Amino acid sequence: MSQSLEGRVAVVTGGSRGIGKAIALLLAERGANVLVNYVSSSKAADEVVSAIEKLGRKVLAVQANVAEVEAANNLVKAAIDTFGQIDILVNNAGITRDMLIMMMSEADWDDVIDTNLKGTFNCSKAAVRSMMRKRYGRIINISSVSGQIGNAGQTNYSASKAGQIGFTKALAREVAARNITVNAIAAGYVDTEIWANVPQEAQAAMQGMIPLGRVGLPEDIAYAVAFLASEEAAYITGQVLAVDGGMAMF
Repeated sequence: MSQSLEGRVAVVTGGSRGIGKAIALLLAERGANVLVNYVSSSKAADEVVSAIEKLGRKVLAVQANVAEVEAANNLVKAAIDTFGQIDILVNNAGITRDMLIMMMSEADWDDVIDTNLKGTFNCSKAAVRSMMRKRYGRIINISSVSGQIGNAGQTNYSASKAGQIGFTKALAREVAARNITVNAIAAGYVDTEIWANVPQEAQAAMQGMIPLGRVGLPEDIAYAVAFLASEEAAYITGQVLAVDGGMAMF
């Protein structure tokens, strides 16, 4: 199979729903054993586990808030204890607390930064220890078009996603000598539960900003992740791949 991940072990944070679910399923289809991380939706995580088991892959669901250092460390430890290694880390866990800055609380700022950016740091630091010893690894950070061009009412979210991009480039330079690649995907508007809660008028306005004329599907992001996790992408690191229908062109 092209872009096979046979024999690899992947950890997908926020892997029980939406984009994370699509990523976990596709990596399993490509041959990887998968640890599915979730925070509160155990039923949804169990459904992903069941689907991956039907594909004939090993899978484990682990509850953990990646914003907490100890929880992130335990998450990576669970992957290594269960599967013997960690080859691929997908930092997908993320939240929004949208509000204009004049009305944004400190808690709304801290929660988003802690989950989206500190969570990426926590999980990456834990995973890199093992990857450095093995001299192999793929870290893929799910960023956003909001981190590239900004979005009104999302100073916290945009800052966290822009931070992921800077983090990606810096870490890629640190670990390249150990055959570890670090890349980011700047996702555009994707049809998930969050999109469904956006008012119809706002949806229409946002869709009008997309040159391809449609919102993305979770699978659109998953295919990009699977490529960056593969051997075919071994010479790509420190890059930001926009999967956004053409919204942000530089």
